[in-house]
Amino acid sequence: MENKNVVFLNHPLIQHKISMLRDEKTGTNEFRKLVEEIAVLMGYEALRDLPVEDVEVKTPIETCKTPMLSGKKLVVVPILRAGLGMMNGMLTLVPSAKVGHIGLSRNEKTHQAEEYYCKMPDSLDQRQIVIVDPMLATGGSAVSAVDFIKKRGGKNIKFMCIIAAPEGVEVLTKAHPDVKLFIGHLDRCLNENAYICPGLGDAGDRIFGTN
Repeated sequence: MENKNVVFLNHPLIQHKISMLRDEKTGTNEFRKLVEEIAVLMGYEALRDLPVEDVEVKTPIETCKTPMLSGKKLVVVPILRAGLGMMNGMLTLVPSAKVGHIGLSRNEKTHQAEEYYCKMPDSLDQRQIVIVDPMLATGGSAVSAVDFIKKRGGKNIKFMCIIAAPEGVEVLTKAHPDVKLFIGHLDRCLNENAYICPGLGDAGDRIFGTN
């Protein structure tokens, strides 16, 4: 799958922690911690191009010019509810980041994602936006999330997921070729119930301990 806007993060620590996530014996507490840790590792790579500017700092020795983040603050947008599991990992990296939320539900008649909640910071057009969701399956929710953010002025958008199905990657890259994807692992396929195989089950249920 050759696409310069699709980045597979194959760091050994990321892959090791994803393998632990897959294990059905991994309990809620450990699963939640692993998702957050993976978000930190992935976020480190996804935020490599954040803009910086030199500012003057007085050290105990002398005054110097040194780089710090510049421009409007980063926005992290978890797709509710599973995306919340990755939010704190991103905020560990950039504690000053703004947070938007987008809630999507599936219409059982049309099978399309419908927005039920969307709250974003101002000046989206001037901010780097990172959408986080542990899983990219059919791609429907991801496409809708990007649609809603673009309608509110967002332009510089990245999407970060822990595992993805080829079908979802294709759908999202075709609908939004300008959005850069950061993926922890590309799985084999979707099954007849649109679950990622081999996958890790329902990420939201495993993060929050629901059935």
